[in-house]
Amino acid sequence: MARTLLLLSISKFPSLDNIQTNNFTNFLSFQLNTVKFVSGFSSISMSCIQNPVNFIPPLKKPNLFCKLKHNSASSYKMHKTTKSMAKELYFNHDGSVTRKLQAGVDMVGDLIGVTLGPKGRNVVLQNKYGPPKIVNDGETVLKQIELEDPLENVGVKLVRQAGAKTNDLAGDGSTTSIVLARGLIDEGVKIIAAGRNPIQISRGIEKTATALVSQLKLRSREIEDHEIADVATVSAGNDYAVGNMIADAFNKVGRTGVVRIDKGTSTENRLQIVEGMQFDRGYLSPYFVTDRRRMIVEYDDCKLLLVDKKITHPKEVLKILEKAVKDGFPILIIAEGVEKEALAPIIRNKLKGSLKAVAIKAPDFGERKSHSLDDIAILTKGTVIKDEMGLSLEKVGVEVLGNATKVVITKTSTLIVTDGSTRPAVKQRVSEIKAYAENVEEKFQKKILHERIARLSGGIAIIEVGAQTQVELKDKQLRMEDALNATKAAIEEGVVVGGGCCLLRLSLKVDDIKEQLDNEEQKIGAEIFRHALSYPIRKIAENAGTNGSLVVEKVLSNGNLNYGYNAARDSYEDLMESGIMDPTKVVRCCLEHASSVAKTFLTSDAVAVDIPEKGSFPRGRPMPKMPMSGVGPVGFS
Repeated sequence: MARTLLLLSISKFPSLDNIQTNNFTNFLSFQLNTVKFVSGFSSISMSCIQNPVNFIPPLKKPNLFCKLKHNSASSYKMHKTTKSMAKELYFNHDGSVTRKLQAGVDMVGDLIGVTLGPKGRNVVLQNKYGPPKIVNDGETVLKQIELEDPLENVGVKLVRQAGAKTNDLAGDGSTTSIVLARGLIDEGVKIIAAGRNPIQISRGIEKTATALVSQLKLRSREIEDHEIADVATVSAGNDYAVGNMIADAFNKVGRTGVVRIDKGTSTENRLQIVEGMQFDRGYLSPYFVTDRRRMIVEYDDCKLLLVDKKITHPKEVLKILEKAVKDGFPILIIAEGVEKEALAPIIRNKLKGSLKAVAIKAPDFGERKSHSLDDIAILTKGTVIKDEMGLSLEKVGVEVLGNATKVVITKTSTLIVTDGSTRPAVKQRVSEIKAYAENVEEKFQKKILHERIARLSGGIAIIEVGAQTQVELKDKQLRMEDALNATKAAIEEGVVVGGGCCLLRLSLKVDDIKEQLDNEEQKIGAEIFRHALSYPIRKIAENAGTNGSLVVEKVLSNGNLNYGYNAARDSYEDLMESGIMDPTKVVRCCLEHASSVAKTFLTSDAVAVDIPEKGSFPRGRPMPKMPMSGVGPVGFS
């Protein structure tokens, strides 16, 4: 399959003004399998496009981006004249690039795969600044993998997306996503190496994934209350204590209640119910983050500034923030909005370490926003700054600030925990909202009022993780977070049979799906998916010391959809009755993200990697550009 590259930007080309467009594009044709260097060029830059037509070359002062130097039969170096790092190009002439990328994928699959299932093993991670980490969490391991070979490392980063996206959306299932993606890639590479069209193969994989998700939803059912412990237990690696504690937490705060995991101060796990509120608003800038691993902002004994308008200038909050710096208390600003000019000095002082602060937008909009701010004020014993009340933001002091024992802000949500001292006022507020809701006939308005009631009256369950050592604490905390996320996903979209059995039995639907595909190569893509769907259950069986192929054969020989392999007991049984089930959302995300990554891999035919500069220090991730306008007055800069 032809791929055309166009060499752009020329210098020192004779009689450039007389070159016609058509001749120019023909002159600069560049095939992946044949490199044609054009005489008369002292330097060229390159970009990849397909079917180059109507290209008009620069006529006067061509922009010089880089120099292309021949390096080997399949790689070229682009030495940039700009400050950005130079690139080395690799082309898949003989399949060597695909083999390197696949080697990286296989390494990730082997390393992450050992953690899958109830008999999965631990992975020990080196820690430069402390004791080694011992983890059983695929997502944590995934973040640590960096390979020395640049092409293999690209393969790692490519397949890492499947696990990362699944974990972001469903909170669990990163290991299964990696194993499934590896299966699709391994099976797909075999077929494409035999000369099949990668584009049509990838379309077949994509269409099959969509059809399998539809079949998955048909098999899903709502989770029962007594099954919450089962889902949490399975996700926690068959830790029944963890499963029961999470089930107890949801039993006390309800399915829509807030449950979170914190580090404890003792050796035992502890569950406590506290007063508080959670809503869907995240921090306005990632510079506010205090925990970079989890990308959250977390403050204890925090003050709250509630403003029912936009903050447009730093001087509006100068007095309050100078007090926060002087007294050393953290402050959460909740406003209709914060303009960049006002936000910039807050961020600068936070980064300096002189100010502990975070800003978010107020929940809801319009009149609902004002009511939500009033609810937060009653919960935290604060005062909302409103123009109609005659309060000036520039003149108010700490007397208007609310109080919270803890605030936790992610990029999408805010959690406020209080000490319970405002419980009578909160109950009175809830009673008023209930009385008002009884007289409202409009369904949408009634729904909004009930959401406010649930937000105010619902408690917050905090599970404090206890352990003997820091290493054990981190491992237990990761397991609990996985179990909690899996439980939330199960409550949201229901459950299906677990143990890799659901994915395996979906493979029986591939024949029906193939009938809906357009051509033979798309049907081959569906067949690739059929083989890959057995990879997770094979890996679970192998980690339990059993032959994966025999397990697959025995499970498929039984017509009961819930019949599968229980790796914890090394037995075959009805997995639903045994409490072995997976959240539908997790399985759905695995199918979607694994197929997406595999499709990208199979249609890639060239790679560009950075060439490290000699004598340079390793470069970290660059910080995003921060707005620097609006320097604050003296005393707050």
